[in-house]
Formats: sequence, C-alpha cells, structure tokens
Amino acid sequence: MSAKIRFSTASVTSLVLAKIGNPLREEPLQTSRELYRVSDDDREILTGLFLKPFKNLAAHRFYHHSSLEHHEMNLLSAAIFAAPSSLHTKGCEMARRLYSKSNHPNIKSGDLCISLVDDIEVDGKLVQAICILKSESVVPFLSISAEDGDLKLHTEQGINPEKIDKGCLIFNHLPRNGYYVLTFDRSGGESRFWVREFLGLQAIPDSAFLTNTFANIAVNAVKHNLDDSILPEESSAAAREVIAYFDDREHFDLQEFEEKVLKTPDAVARFADQRVKAETEHGEPLMTNFEISPKDVKKVKKHAAAVMKLDTGVEIHLKASEQEPVLERGYDDAKGMKYIKVFYNEDITHGQSA
Repeated sequence: MSAKIRFSTASVTSLVLAKIGNPLREEPLQTSRELYRVSDDDREILTGLFLKPFKNLAAHRFYHHSSLEHHEMNLLSAAIFAAPSSLHTKGCEMARRLYSKSNHPNIKSGDLCISLVDDIEVDGKLVQAICILKSESVVPFLSISAEDGDLKLHTEQGINPEKIDKGCLIFNHLPRNGYYVLTFDRSGGESRFWVREFLGLQAIPDSAFLTNTFANIAVNAVKHNLDDSILPEESSAAAREVIAYFDDREHFDLQEFEEKVLKTPDAVARFADQRVKAETEHGEPLMTNFEISPKDVKKVKKHAAAVMKLDTGVEIHLKASEQEPVLERGYDDAKGMKYIKVFYNEDITHGQSA
C-alpha cells in the first residue's frame, strides 16, 4: 500500500550545497565547505518550497540485484539517518556520486541542494527525510531596495523554486526494504540517468503502480491488436472496455481479465509480451492479483484518449470514458470534402450551456 504522507509538521534544518558540472565538458564539482544552517525565520518558507514538488508521486525504493549492502545511496542515507551530524560529509559524497554519473553530453550542469528534513508524518509517525534537489537553469529576477534615502533596482540570477528540474525525497521509513523514496525528473528523457544510475531506484509494486502498469499495457494491447483501418472512435471504444473493467472492480485478477476483456488469443499474447517487458524493466515478476487504485484508473483514462488530427488544423480528442457514439461521418458533395458531425448535450468550456 502507498504510504500516507503529511508535510504540515515538517521542517528543513540544514543544507549541503553543491555545483555539479559535466565531467565530459571538464566542468568542475564544487561543494560547500561547511553545513548551511537554516535560520528560524527562513525555515517555514524554505520547507514549503523544498517539499512542494513531492505531492502525488509514485513511490520507489533503493534496489540492488544482489544486496542493499552494495547500494551506495542506500548506505549513505542510512549513515545520515543514524548520525544527522554526518550530513555534510555524506551529502558531499552524494554530490560526488552525482558528478561521476553526469558523464553524458546531454546532462546539464546545475545547482544541488541536499537537506535534512525533520518531522514528516508517514503513516502516523514522525520521521526524518533527506531531500535532494537539482536545478539546471537560473532565471533573472528584480528586487527594489532602499539605499541612501532613495529606491534602487537590482537585477540578479537565481533558482526558480517552481522549476526545479530533478528531485528526490528519501524517508527514514521501511529501511530494510530500501527506504520509501519519492522522485521526479522534469526533463523526462534523462530519467534513467537520475532514477537508475544516480539513485538506483525501483518502483514499489503497490496497488497504484500495478493499477497504472496493467491498465496501460492492456490499453496498448487492445489498441495495437486492431487493424490499421480502425477508426479512432473504435479504438477509443476498445480502450473503454479495458478501463470499465478497472472502474467496476476493487481487485484485479489476470485470468478473469483475459477471459472477459482481452478475449482473443492475439490480444492475450500481446498483453503477455508487454507484461514481460514491464517485469524486465522493473527487475522482478509483478503480482497478477492486486487491489485496484481508483485514482490511478483516472490517470490512465487521460492517457487513453484517441486523437483525430485533420488536415484543416482541427483536432478531436475522444476520451476513453465516453459511452455513447458522438460522431457521425459523411461527405459534402458541394464542398467536395469529408465532414464529421459532433453530438453533445452541453458546452462545458466555460461551464455554460450552449
């Protein structure tokens, strides 16, 4: 099950700062010489800024194919939790690890903050966490100050808290399982570098992960099993049947799903192939009976929409949740063009009836 996390009592207490270059471009690594202590006045606002990105993220854990005793980030995190006074030493080691992994030409240099966060509530208990944030861009900002009885305008460069590029939050929770970790990478394309190579993470196979994984590969299986000539609305209808299964049940059962939804041998085989790929990516077999997570079914619905792109610049998005046929196709002899008629009950663009 996913952990219940609350940040209302959390407090960032101290920081390790670093500038991470790219070794291939001969850019240096620079780390702060001492720990930066967060003042009481700055603590509340800094805590809010640091933890804001870590909401509604999928859970991960440190993973090693042989033993977590060989997992560097796991060992460094354990050392910090055991002795918070070691944050500077161990935080600098984390920075050096990130620098050594930043040896791809597409990896950008940036500013790194590694902080210790006290009193985060996880499943009703207060625990510490290690927050790692990397910003790969700076933005200009203006400030007005009073000097010599007049007002002066200053321009500076700084980090935009709303656009932190990469982040990781390691909770002192479930240490024997590789801790409970939340992470993100805005760039998307380099997530393997951040998630796998630097952090060494594996998704926790909880109900949220399993629901998302199985629903997505099932939607892909039924869509790809259709003929290329199938219309987008028919593709959307196939995806709708998959999602209806997840919507109507509390538990997923693979055998039942294959019989009632996939039905054809081709669809079952395609689904099995994609499940094997997902298990290979995950690093271990996935459970085929699990509790369905309703909020993750909603996420799948958004991604399962079929899109029609017409040469006149018009796009029509068909949600997989739409039950009734809403399109009618035809041909206009006068214009010599095809047309699509759209049926609807209400224009909800601005919450008003048409």
